[in-house]
Amino acid sequence: MFGRKIHLFTLFGFNVGIDFTWFFLAIFVAWSLAAGLFPVYYRGHAVSTYWWMGIAGALGLFLSIVFHEFWHSVIARHFGLPMKGITLFIFGGVAEMEDEPPNAKTELLMAIAGPISSFVLGGIFLAVYRGGLAANWPEPVWGVLQYLGWLNIVLAIFNLIPAFPLDGGRVFRSILWAAKGDLRWSTRIAAAFGSGMGVLLILLGLFAFVTGNLITGIWYFLIGMFIRGAAQMSYRQVLIRRALGGEPVAHFMEKNPVTVPPSITIRELVEEYFYRYHFKMFPVSGNSVLEGCISSKEVKEIPREQWDQRTVREVLTSCSTETMVSSDTDAMKALSLMNRTGNSRLMVVDGDHLVGIITLKDMLKFLNLKMDLEGE
Repeated sequence: MFGRKIHLFTLFGFNVGIDFTWFFLAIFVAWSLAAGLFPVYYRGHAVSTYWWMGIAGALGLFLSIVFHEFWHSVIARHFGLPMKGITLFIFGGVAEMEDEPPNAKTELLMAIAGPISSFVLGGIFLAVYRGGLAANWPEPVWGVLQYLGWLNIVLAIFNLIPAFPLDGGRVFRSILWAAKGDLRWSTRIAAAFGSGMGVLLILLGLFAFVTGNLITGIWYFLIGMFIRGAAQMSYRQVLIRRALGGEPVAHFMEKNPVTVPPSITIRELVEEYFYRYHFKMFPVSGNSVLEGCISSKEVKEIPREQWDQRTVREVLTSCSTETMVSSDTDAMKALSLMNRTGNSRLMVVDGDHLVGIITLKDMLKFLNLKMDLEGE
């Protein structure tokens, strides 16, 4: 789901990070507040003051989203679900789970925790705003607090809309799941509602844009696009988990992978392997024993005039654990590792022996065939 992330801090064991796309949201929020909302409701201040208010509002949004997603993560951990962490991106934030909830009750409690936390945080901000107003704090200070209070309440209400994958959509899915006991069917119905809500927001955004409400139109349109795409993606993820879950990688790995002998020269490596197979990394194996790995990165560091003198054994490196799995590894874990690291090929090992290679392409072929045969 995400590209490169910046790790910010760890909160009670949960890694909090920012996807690069979130900076676009932060800039857009600060601009919307400084140029749109605050000058309308709090008149008579300097332009620089409105920008400081906008920046404070964007930071408050950041903390509010982290707080919201943190409580999703806490409930997930309570029920034993492994959590990767919390990531903020252009459309808000997400608590990253490695698997679906085990039952409808867990799904319900996890989903409702976020909106409840936002209601509570909104109430706290409004209480502090009232105190600041009574204490004659400067208007820009209590103005930002008032904005953050109502923002969290609106965030909670918006998330309760039954449009999957919003929290309300997850509550809706949990109810369908409890009633019928079918996660795939429940997800399909909830995702259809989510997709419909996304289309509605897109149309509202276009209408607002045409009628001259530029900022509102942009927000509606972008959020609608996100909800529609996320709903469809969430349903596909459930199908993928059903198809691949429980399948060991040994079922569709390449049992005779291309390996590089450690004794060949770098020139032979380049001409007979890199230029022939077009992979960026190869396992180095002698007598079926995995000795290490060689990638284009190591080759680029060797002067071309030394390619005929240097051998692979001299420059190979230890293989990273992020490029290896065992033959009994669940396919979904292997796919998750590929997604997290960006590696499309993983070595399948048994101790220090290389027994195969699993590629994203092979997994997708298996997935397509299984879903086609089973009518998904």
